[in-house]
Amino acid sequence: MPVIRPVSDLRNKTPEIEEICINEQIPVFITKNGNGHLVIMSQQLFEEQQALLDLYEKLDEAEEQSRAGKRRPFRDVMVDIRCRIHAKASN
Repeated sequence: MPVIRPVSDLRNKTPEIEEICINEQIPVFITKNGNGHLVIMSQQLFEEQQALLDLYEKLDEAEEQSRAGKRRPFRDVMVDIRCRIHAKASN
C-alpha cells in the first residue's frame, strides 16, 4: 500500500519521511491540496529503478532486433561475453 502524506509533513516530519524511504525502501507520495505533487524515495531505490528501466530498454531493443531477424549464434555471443569479462578482469 502506498505511503501518502500531505506536503506539510515534508516540512514538519522530514525525519519520519526519510526513515520510511530509507528503512522500508518504498517511495512516499506527497500531496498538495489533495492532489499528487511529489514522490520522494531513497537514492538506492531510485538507482535500482533506473537500472531496471535501462534493462527493460535493452530487452526491448533485443526483442526488436530478434523480430527483424538480426540474430547471432549463441556461441558467438558467449565468446564476446567471455572476452569482455576477461578484458575487465585484466584492467
